[in-house]
Amino acid sequence: MTDHGTVAETSEISRMSRSQEETAFAALLERHRRELHIHCYRMLASFDDAEDAVQDAFLRAWRYRDSRDEAVPVRPWLYRIATNACLDLIARDRKRPATSDDATGEPAEVTWLQPYPDALLELAAPREGEPDAIVVTKETIELAFLTVIQLLTPPQRAALILCDVLGWSAAEAAATLETTVASVNGALQRARATLRKHLPRKPEWPTGLDATEAERELVRKFVEASEKADMRWFASVIREDAVFRMPPEPGETVGRDAMMQLWVEGGFGTSMQLQGVPTRANRQPAVAFYNHGEAMALDVIRIEGGMITEVITFPPTVFEEFGLPDKLR
Repeated sequence: MTDHGTVAETSEISRMSRSQEETAFAALLERHRRELHIHCYRMLASFDDAEDAVQDAFLRAWRYRDSRDEAVPVRPWLYRIATNACLDLIARDRKRPATSDDATGEPAEVTWLQPYPDALLELAAPREGEPDAIVVTKETIELAFLTVIQLLTPPQRAALILCDVLGWSAAEAAATLETTVASVNGALQRARATLRKHLPRKPEWPTGLDATEAERELVRKFVEASEKADMRWFASVIREDAVFRMPPEPGETVGRDAMMQLWVEGGFGTSMQLQGVPTRANRQPAVAFYNHGEAMALDVIRIEGGMITEVITFPPTVFEEFGLPDKLR
């Protein structure tokens, strides 16, 4: 059995529940807020929806605190509540199709996708005295992974996250999802097959390159090309078959030339005067762009084999979570 919570914490929450000290109980739950938020974000692929789900989970935890089995540690108890909160949100949200477009067999568009600031991911890293804190690896938080797992049915997605991301056993996941081990194993098998089919394979950087420095230089060129509206620089850093998406708008633009044409039609190189501020989202490089000093968009960049293969542009409403100003002084 995985150690999902300490005896001391379980005893503490029992005392708090009996005394019905709401403030103390909330402080106890707050210890798990960031990892639960990341868990809900993986389930929902939306920063804002994850926040709503965590708030709902905390309200449910308070409401049902007296009925909790004291033999169950706090952490898996909270994950069960948070997972159910996510499943309920998915069920009532009409913008979320269940899986793929049944007519074509192609992935349904994830128009609700939002980025997650790396600075907040770091808050979930293990700290001294907190061995159960989760480690957020690049492979399990990148936008490509988040997009693909939205193709899964909600139970498949929950099973995959609990077992393959968090490392829980099938029995522990079954207890959390209130189902059987056989059902969890079946869901995992189907989920893994979907990932193998749709998750892009990531080529390594060319041999002999310092990947960190090479990535930094690639982002610098992307920013400079944007600020100078230099199409030749774009051609040197963006792969010919690159993809551009702009959630919550549906659709995607495929091909570097088509991407640049779309940008030109939107005013790039004429009415725009861009400034780029590098940042990071989902363990990927990102750039916050300002137009004439006003917040315009956040570009999250996917790099494969030393070239930019995808640019996902998000509206300036996401700037607040990244600690970015609305205006550049």
